[in-house]
Amino acid sequence: MRAHPQERKALDPIAASTERFVDTAKGLSPADVAGESLVPPWTRGHVITHVARAADSLCRLLSWAETGVETPQYAGMDARAEEIEAGAKRPVDELVADVAESAARFEAAVRALSSAAWHNEVRMRTGELRTPASLVPTRLRELEIHHMDLARGYSCADVPQEAARWIIEDLVEAQRRRTGAPALRIEATDTGLSLELAAGGPTVAGTQADLLGWLTGRTSGALLRSSAGGPPPPAPYWI
Repeated sequence: MRAHPQERKALDPIAASTERFVDTAKGLSPADVAGESLVPPWTRGHVITHVARAADSLCRLLSWAETGVETPQYAGMDARAEEIEAGAKRPVDELVADVAESAARFEAAVRALSSAAWHNEVRMRTGELRTPASLVPTRLRELEIHHMDLARGYSCADVPQEAARWIIEDLVEAQRRRTGAPALRIEATDTGLSLELAAGGPTVAGTQADLLGWLTGRTSGALLRSSAGGPPPPAPYWI
């Protein structure tokens, strides 16, 4: 069976991102695993477990797209939290193996999609409707943002430029689909990226890495500038 074009486009950067995440996780000590992440009260163990369970949640959505049988991303938010809590205190080798094994399941699910399934809409836990063509690359966002959350030196500046651009474009497109998107334009001074959430607002400008950090709530946006003067407004809620 020939690969779908989106499969070829998405899986290579996702595999590379997974490898970087796993390499960082392998270097953690037991104390590191129990230490605070950049998204408290989660520890690094919570973040790593979440990354693994998120891969499985996408497999459920891909099954929905393939079979037409509605399969929620999570059984519920309480169940999601319980899964993460249950796995957070495992040894490093178990956490790393979990990420690698769930990544393999996700890749297999993507490769198993029929041509027709790539066009079938499924609903994410946030309520967004997506086809696998735009759902599959959300895995890249999950890996890159949560790699930063491990607080082990990986920053927005380390996210490959193409991946950072896709994540920003996806976040902006998601905002456009929501009611009440803020009037705002963003411009990357180093890559030429220019996107508008809604017309009539200020332009927030800075490097693409700084825009990524601000839009995802991982940095304050202190290095960005607004055409309205001074620092940028609060970033719109991104997920």
